[in-house]
Amino acid sequence: MSQPEHRPSAAALARSALRCEHPSRDDLLGVLSWPDEDLLELVAAVGRVRRRFFGDRVKLNYLVNLKSGLCPEDCTYCSQRLGSGADIVTYTWLSSEQTRRAAACGIEGGAARVCLVASGRGPTDRDVDRLAPAIAAIKDDNPGVEVCACLGLLSPGQPERLREAGVDAYNHNLNTSEERYADICSTHGFADRVETVQRAAQAGLSPCSGLIAGMGESDGDLVDALQELRRLDPDSVPVNFLIPFDGTPLAGRWELTPQRCLRILAAARLVFPDVEVRLAGGREIHLRSLQPLALHLANSIFLGDYLTSEGGPGAADLEMVRDAGFRVQGTDAQSLPAHRLDLVRPRRRGAGTDRPPNA
Repeated sequence: MSQPEHRPSAAALARSALRCEHPSRDDLLGVLSWPDEDLLELVAAVGRVRRRFFGDRVKLNYLVNLKSGLCPEDCTYCSQRLGSGADIVTYTWLSSEQTRRAAACGIEGGAARVCLVASGRGPTDRDVDRLAPAIAAIKDDNPGVEVCACLGLLSPGQPERLREAGVDAYNHNLNTSEERYADICSTHGFADRVETVQRAAQAGLSPCSGLIAGMGESDGDLVDALQELRRLDPDSVPVNFLIPFDGTPLAGRWELTPQRCLRILAAARLVFPDVEVRLAGGREIHLRSLQPLALHLANSIFLGDYLTSEGGPGAADLEMVRDAGFRVQGTDAQSLPAHRLDLVRPRRRGAGTDRPPNA
């Protein structure tokens, strides 16, 4: 593991982030190799950044797995992958009423965003159409709740149709660095993922893209992934920690410690000072008793269960938020700081219009 020759102080890193200055590669490598004995100093300093832009709010998100398992892609980390031997529940598409009821469980628990996720390479146009009634039902019942879709790779025109159906955001994670992407998936490439995030943003969907840590990546890979995400300029960045399911190629890989997870979250916050950084899959099993500390770095979490694994009870999540000195963000609150609110807008120039592109 490469060590930077000079590590700036935690306070200096925080001051730069408060000015929304991008940290250097060496700065991020320094954060990822921060000594355990000084970790509280780092969390306290970076926590100032989180507080500046998001106060004491924690946004709750709730996953609804619309279609589980039987995916034709071979992502090595995924329990739903082609050839997976993981002992998971598999089923085809939920009905609109099943989706509405599932979403209601999370919303009743305090979720401000519902994430509708389906396994597969990407949706067909019929799949996009089938989602419309479920989205309408969720929004009719809960007008202030955001709907995020995560359906895989998007074809031209599909992001616009999702937006017309009422989708607010689209998630598609980069997961790791471009250099080692081929090590974790062979059925699609890193560029395919980048293109989908860009298509979603161009259609006016709020872009959501993050990473998975604990797959054997180096510190350099994590930095590369964070810097590529920065170039995409997402509105929310989920940080997942590998859940090494039996029956997948990464089974038995337990290389994360709670301290390393905190360092990764600190690096993510420094790269994205004014962006929603979300504690996502694997937080319970890797952060363990240090989850409350992680809330001083991340301003968003998933509530309850995940796609194919169980999380903690929702009531326990709410208790943790309160005990750590934070409060649940209501559906009437803006997730992003005011200076970012005008960044999400549909394309009205370039191809297909009579206005010149931004080029």
